[in-house]
Amino acid sequence: IVILAPTGVAAINSGGQTIHSFFRIKPSVYTPDDLRLSIELHKPSIVDYFSYSEQKKRVIKAIDTIVIDEISMVRCDLLDLVDRLLKYYRSSSEPFGGVQMIFIGDVFQLAPIAKADEWEILRKYYESEFFFDAHVMRDLELAKIELNKIYRQTDIKFINLLNDIRVNELNNEDLVLLRSRVMRGGLFA
Repeated sequence: IVILAPTGVAAINSGGQTIHSFFRIKPSVYTPDDLRLSIELHKPSIVDYFSYSEQKKRVIKAIDTIVIDEISMVRCDLLDLVDRLLKYYRSSSEPFGGVQMIFIGDVFQLAPIAKADEWEILRKYYESEFFFDAHVMRDLELAKIELNKIYRQTDIKFINLLNDIRVNELNNEDLVLLRSRVMRGGLFA
């Protein structure tokens, strides 16, 4: 089992590594027709840009499961790149090279980072920058587990306020509650 996350903080909190560190991915935009991901012989190809030691190749081939925490922060092209690398180095045409993938996260929390110039390139290939619009996700049948019990909050008014904020449906009652908590200087009580 390999535990990965999109950021260093998330990786430390989950006891794993960043996706970029594990796969040695340089920050960039990776499109489906990117020559760096080619598998054609006698041309620059995936092995020229993503060459691994024999030990790393053995690790990749031995992976049963990859857990990605904070999946909401993973950009679509990064997930497709992980798919392509696993397929290539595991010699498999199955999604993610046959590796079981476990995605953990809340898409209502942090979105992936897609700068305007990066999204301008990616929009030609993807519906959105989110992981669920990666091409590899199109034909997957995912087992989804949704956690509904709230453990960190007990105040029902506050829980309802947070849920309204999550779905961008604030009402006047929510605004009154928020304004009642603002103190002089802009701090919250």
